[in-house]
Amino acid sequence: MWTFDDAPLARVERSLGVRLDGAWLDHLRLASLRLTTGCSAAIVSRDGLALTNQHCVLGCAQSLSRAAQDYVRDGFLTDQRAEEKTCPGMEAEVLVGIADATPMIIASSAGKSGDAYVTARENAIARAERQVCGRDKRLRCQVISFFGGGQFKVYKYREYADVRLVFAPEFDAAFFGGDEENFAFPRFDLDCAFIRLYDTGRPAATPQALAWSLATPKAGEPVFVSGNPGATERGATVAQLEGERDLVLPASEAEHEALRRQLALFEQAGEPENRRLAADAMFNQENDLKVIRGRLAALRDPAFMAARRQEETDLRTALSADPGLASRIGDPWADIEAAQKVEAARYGAWRALESGAGGGSQLFAWARVLVRAAEERAQPTGRRLPEYAGSRLALVEKAVLDDRPVSPALETLRLSLWLGAARDALGAQSPALAQVLGEETPDALAIRLVNSSRLADPAVRRALWAGGLAAVEASDDPMIAFVLRIDPLGRAVRQAWEDEVEGQIDQASERIARARFALQGPERYPDATFSLRLSWGKVAGWREGDADVGPFTTFEGLYGSATSTEPFQLTARWLAAKAALDPATVFNFVTTNDITGGNSGSPVVTAAGAVIGTAFDGNAASIAGDFRYDASRNRTVVVSTAAITEALDKVYGRTALVRELAGR
Repeated sequence: MWTFDDAPLARVERSLGVRLDGAWLDHLRLASLRLTTGCSAAIVSRDGLALTNQHCVLGCAQSLSRAAQDYVRDGFLTDQRAEEKTCPGMEAEVLVGIADATPMIIASSAGKSGDAYVTARENAIARAERQVCGRDKRLRCQVISFFGGGQFKVYKYREYADVRLVFAPEFDAAFFGGDEENFAFPRFDLDCAFIRLYDTGRPAATPQALAWSLATPKAGEPVFVSGNPGATERGATVAQLEGERDLVLPASEAEHEALRRQLALFEQAGEPENRRLAADAMFNQENDLKVIRGRLAALRDPAFMAARRQEETDLRTALSADPGLASRIGDPWADIEAAQKVEAARYGAWRALESGAGGGSQLFAWARVLVRAAEERAQPTGRRLPEYAGSRLALVEKAVLDDRPVSPALETLRLSLWLGAARDALGAQSPALAQVLGEETPDALAIRLVNSSRLADPAVRRALWAGGLAAVEASDDPMIAFVLRIDPLGRAVRQAWEDEVEGQIDQASERIARARFALQGPERYPDATFSLRLSWGKVAGWREGDADVGPFTTFEGLYGSATSTEPFQLTARWLAAKAALDPATVFNFVTTNDITGGNSGSPVVTAAGAVIGTAFDGNAASIAGDFRYDASRNRTVVVSTAAITEALDKVYGRTALVRELAGR
């Protein structure tokens, strides 16, 4: 997961026998996209067309659907550009520049601690972002911390605020085999989709587009993934991993399982619309649960933890052998361990009132953004909460003002679950709980807030945004009033968290990073941060127990795996197209590339820079890759461009799209 400004090309050549250069990297970087849905994509035509995964646009397809037209169930197909529809809340970003801000940001907080340390850092970060991006509204700058705070880079992005859906297959084709085969292989999934970037109402000019390949991937072929892995913890201390294992992940598992159960009941409640309305949420819950449980399994493995403990011991031993360096670094591991104890004490309130507040309710999220943005915009940008700094405000505004449908039943479900969990976390006698619930039960409060709020109307949200703090404080909307009532609680627990937990861990992690650089050298990649990374590997299967898992599946295998029941049932268009498809076409394949969540939709490219697939999953072993990458077992699962083209042509009849991909 190497950053593009520090890709070790000589090492790539030694590993794979292919020679890359700066021009190759620049071309790939400028054709790679980061999506605000938490996914990646690649520009594949000169008119702004981009390839990603179907599950990355599932929320968009659901938002665009109505009772009479279910784009999740039936797919989203266009014949001409006038039919392409804007994805609410989605933006795409191209990384156009990287600047080092490490000296300035580290100097800003030198000698400070706790809240003063965090505030100084945030002010310096906001200043660095303004300096690099200036007033150009097409650009967005983001300071990203690497190596646990040992390095800070300003990533300058070209923003595309108008992203439109072009093509998405039906859910059953994209997720053939269902949750049962998630994080597994062999797979037979057409998990691809196309979006288009628009600029001032027209398709964006994108001469940097990657070439589209129809070549069949070959075993052993070198391949590269350019995408935005979300988060890994390969540099975490043992104390941090133990906190994940014993506190964070079990709590997250319980939370996701409770929501999954309620969604399943909602789907079965008899309303014909319920399955469509819950599709995106159910997919996310089931996917997240597999990730959580896979991570827990890794952290509960004694051998795995022993290996991480030994790595930490080796670094600390090497540090103690250099008295001068040791005196400057101190004992950051002990500081992190102390901060973890504070985290354990504060986690319940922080999760209930701040990081997990609202339980995923869209109405609550809009209300809190409107309340906080109104309060923060009245402050100088250097004193605002980071997410409301000047360079980030446009993205916040778009997210809150874009029109998207809201299901009152799902809103009530989410709010009720959250309020019940908050009651358990805070305690029945807690003054904070009394402020949250008042005299109402979780269910009654959730029903009242959802049924009475007018925030589903984008015109209401727009008026509150434009009116600022005066309009928000004067609003009689019950969801706004509720957030105004409880927001001081959230701010208070956030302040304590940043002061006593985050600030302490960041300071200590910065010192560990300095020790690593000094003792192990600079040629290392940082943990994932949802920033653009390059991974190299090759097309290869793996050995699972006593069996070899081959690297390819084909259309022939798809039809051989199909049954008459879900989730292995083929849709009518796929059954009708069977005779027309080449059965030997490689459908899905696996590679040794190192990816994690956030890489969904990443282009898989050849040494010549042509796209041969889009990454959409990993195998089961890859889940533990969040903590350590194992090249012998971790695999990236890809849908091939050859299969995508064949399906576009012979299953979906998208001839215009096929011509555009071919450059015609």
